[in-house]
Amino acid sequence: MRILVLGGTWFLGRAVAQTALDRGWSVWAFNRGRSGKAPEGTREIHGDRTVKEDLAALAQHGPWDAVIDTSASELAPRDVLAGAKSLEPVTSRYVYISTVNAYRGWPNEPLTESSELLDGPADADAEYGRLPANWDGPDWYYGRQKAGAERASLATFGAARVSILRPGVILGPGEYVGRLPWWLRRAEKGGAILAPGRPEASIQPVDVRDVATFALDQAATSGGGAFNVTAPVGRETMSGFLTACLEATGSGGHLVWAPDDLLIKRGVQQWTELPLWRTSAGVWNVDSSRAQAAGLRCRPLAETITGTWEWMQGGGRPVEHPRWAEHGISTAKEARILEELGA
Repeated sequence: MRILVLGGTWFLGRAVAQTALDRGWSVWAFNRGRSGKAPEGTREIHGDRTVKEDLAALAQHGPWDAVIDTSASELAPRDVLAGAKSLEPVTSRYVYISTVNAYRGWPNEPLTESSELLDGPADADAEYGRLPANWDGPDWYYGRQKAGAERASLATFGAARVSILRPGVILGPGEYVGRLPWWLRRAEKGGAILAPGRPEASIQPVDVRDVATFALDQAATSGGGAFNVTAPVGRETMSGFLTACLEATGSGGHLVWAPDDLLIKRGVQQWTELPLWRTSAGVWNVDSSRAQAAGLRCRPLAETITGTWEWMQGGGRPVEHPRWAEHGISTAKEARILEELGA
């Protein structure tokens, strides 16, 4: 296989490139060359996806059996559309990495691939769907942009040549958002650790290496389709996740569980101050059985945690990103709630 990775230097893109190289495939990576470096053995092409001339120059390096688009998270649909149009004549298949945010019902409703997508035209610019400053309803901007980008790839390549992957939370070595690294550092610190919600609450993070493998499998197959890419519902729990963090770090810390309503009353920000904690009914109720039937294999979450800790201990550093600073409760705030719980 000859593949082109749009990205290739960050978290998922780098995992895709490395996994493809491990398979003996020929790998090209198109990026701006501003952060990170693609794995050794990758042919890097530098350019900007929003520049027409750069896209035209990129197409001259084809043909490819597949393009795997891992770098469109901050691109408007029209930019994805322009890139797809430039590459369609020299590419057989297109694998677009989308998100569960593209569904109108996320995170409040259980989801399948037949759930309604948000609006978002294939040629929308970056302003489409932007919400007013005083908006207090659902934040659909990002999802609308991603849904529009999905339509851009489909409009260009046709449904039979496009695979759309909709992951939820991706964890693993190289993570730049900071969710799992924060919990690992907190576990390492030890002591009484504020644990959110119900110990038995289901969570569905997926390992970056498993997403990369499934994306490459889709690149090598025939036919298209959309797939939710998450761990199976009910297999992993918040208790199992936090216990695995303690075990991986060799910590002597202990978990002190706080009910959802108490954390909400104390103003703990869901999803960020205690990463992965969110009370919305659908946030961890995403059916990925279609992807599993198509070959998705999700390793145990404990293996993801161990692999990430080994990467951190070995000097691994993520690409710098502003979202990292969003995660983690302050020591003082955690202490106040632990005191209230009698810990």
